[in-house]
Amino acid sequence: MSRLQATLQTDTWVNATWDEYLLALSDPAYEKARGYYYNGRMRLERSPVGNPHSRDHFIVIAAIALFASIRGIDLDGHDNCTYRKAGSEEAQPDVSFYLGDNAEIVPWEATIIDLDTYPTPDLVIEVAYSSLADDKGEKRLLYESLGVREYWIIDVQNVQVIAFEIQNRGSRRIEQSLVLAGLEIAVLEEAFRLSRQMNHGKVSAWLLSQFQ
Repeated sequence: MSRLQATLQTDTWVNATWDEYLLALSDPAYEKARGYYYNGRMRLERSPVGNPHSRDHFIVIAAIALFASIRGIDLDGHDNCTYRKAGSEEAQPDVSFYLGDNAEIVPWEATIIDLDTYPTPDLVIEVAYSSLADDKGEKRLLYESLGVREYWIIDVQNVQVIAFEIQNRGSRRIEQSLVLAGLEIAVLEEAFRLSRQMNHGKVSAWLLSQFQ
């Protein structure tokens, strides 16, 4: 592992075995890094999360919670949770949700969610400020391989939501969520635009008016 440690770069994909990946995660130097593993490569993210990223991160969670509450949709939300298929794949998305019948499937005490035991989340979201190319590329392939049902990318700088339905290890763009039936992606984009001009309380009130 010393060879890998000597050359390890963060915020990019690096060739590594699964054991090397786990060892890197256990290194105190990467204690706060988010980890991804796919196709024999790992990515440790240590980019600082600034104000724009954190604000959009909050808005998307609030929007989905409001929509699900109003529409009577059961959900279990996760913030920076780790999903692991031991030996082959791992992801730690910004936001993820189990919906409907899956909303109570993962027990409270589970730490790393073992995808050999539990299903993949229904919805995965990455908030992209400096990682847009990777979120649209390698991470998208990772989530296709894991078999999540829907994948969203919040493009912070361009105030855009790029949403994909995933089926049969492939994905296609969608304008309305399928896992949150009736939720228009355009409404979310407008909420992000409004958040550039007003506080989260006012944006949440606007979202409430749209969802009711």
